[in-house]
Amino acid sequence: MSSLSMFPADFTDMIGSVIIIIFSFLSLRYAFLLTKEQPDNFLWGFLFYFCMTLSAFAVSRAMGHLVKQVLLISGNDDQWRTLAPLAGGFNTLLMTSLAAVTIYYHKGIEGYRAIEEKARSLKTANSELQQAGVKLHEMNSHLEEMVESRTKELSASEKKFRNFFINSKDMIYFCDSDNRLVNMNASGLEMLGYPFNDPPSLNLWDIFSHEDDLDNYFEEILTRGFVEDLEVEFKKADDSIIYVLLSANAIHNDAGEFTGCEGIAKDLTRVKTMMAQLASSEKMASIGQMAAGVAHEINTPLGVILGYSQLLMDDFPPDTEEGESLEVIGRQTKTCRKIVADLLKFARQGESSKDIISINEIVTDVLAVTEHSLNIDHITVHRNLSPNLNSVIGDTEKLRQVFINFINNAHHAMEDQGSGELYIRTRNSEDSREVIATVMDTGHGIPEKILSSIFDPFFTTKPVGKGTGLGLSVSYGIIQEHEGRIDIESPVTDNETGKSPGGTAFHVTLPAISDERDSDTLKPKNQ
Repeated sequence: MSSLSMFPADFTDMIGSVIIIIFSFLSLRYAFLLTKEQPDNFLWGFLFYFCMTLSAFAVSRAMGHLVKQVLLISGNDDQWRTLAPLAGGFNTLLMTSLAAVTIYYHKGIEGYRAIEEKARSLKTANSELQQAGVKLHEMNSHLEEMVESRTKELSASEKKFRNFFINSKDMIYFCDSDNRLVNMNASGLEMLGYPFNDPPSLNLWDIFSHEDDLDNYFEEILTRGFVEDLEVEFKKADDSIIYVLLSANAIHNDAGEFTGCEGIAKDLTRVKTMMAQLASSEKMASIGQMAAGVAHEINTPLGVILGYSQLLMDDFPPDTEEGESLEVIGRQTKTCRKIVADLLKFARQGESSKDIISINEIVTDVLAVTEHSLNIDHITVHRNLSPNLNSVIGDTEKLRQVFINFINNAHHAMEDQGSGELYIRTRNSEDSREVIATVMDTGHGIPEKILSSIFDPFFTTKPVGKGTGLGLSVSYGIIQEHEGRIDIESPVTDNETGKSPGGTAFHVTLPAISDERDSDTLKPKNQ
């Protein structure tokens, strides 16, 4: 029996062994190139190690087949039977390694995908972080612009506020929760009479004149958070009083706690004085109209009574009872006519002359008549008459009567003291448009409650028989007729020392001759 030849099969086995070695190394080379091209690619790395294991398995298996054929062809069958188990075991080991690498491919892929997903997530996060960085940079740039713009706005606002605080003619103040004034503008300090360069430490208790007003102020601030148009009296450094219109707001911190208040106070003293003067003028005008009407109605009957009494006196001798009665009637009638004449002067119904006159001359004339009686009561007269006093236009006799009334009132105010000082002063106003004459005494002064009534007709504090109460009324009417005014100061305050020696001062202000027209149209009375 002839057997088939094994040569083709053996040849094919040897050729296949060589080819498998070549292909495995080609695969290993390409895998190496891919790994080199993308070192971070897990798939190429896995493929490289897989090809490396495959190449080792291919070499082991191919070399086993080649050695087998060489040993069998060369008749060394015993050596092959000795090496065959080792070659088979080695191939099995490499096959197991190759299988293990293949099995862990999925795990590796999953790990790679997880890592890749993580890397993608990190990349996304990095991208978002970069975008956030870009936005942050833009915001930072914009923030700088916003900060710069806001700083300019704050600077402009602060400048406006500072200018308002400094230049305001009203009082602006800030106080803390303990009512201490922590800041006040110059107008406020000036309003209160305190120096701006070295202001004292003040509290609201120091400037509110009445405790009730301050209690109302606190109640409104704490309950409503503000006060509006509250009329109160403030006390100045010299203890004098000013009337103010106060508005204030409470200040709270971020926690809502009360930390103080801020306020604005407007000085109403001048307004109140003007309103009082206006009310007084209206009252005096009404009284004057009434007085003029009454005077006209009484004057005619008085003239008739006086005429008939004088006619009857021709029929009755003075030493008879009828004659004495007629003299009493005539004397009392003349007294009534004098009162009527005073009422007409108060009502400015009398005739007046217009001359260029000197107040100094009028005052000197009046003192020449009254100084003797003043000296009898130990009243010393002090003259301070301006040598450059401007002239005024007026009625000499009427103005003389005004100063006689003032000096007589001063005399009566000091006669009970046994002595006194009478100061007569004349001067020009700062703008030289007015002439001011002051009659000041050191008497008992005028109570505040009757200050508004002293110019009322028939108002007097003198005992019965010592005055009709028309002297100041007539003086008021005369000065009004001369377009002037009378200011009263009682008690008197020394502007230099700030002390109040008491007494009363009447300041008579008259318009001075201001242009050549007055001088041309009127001539001095003594020319």
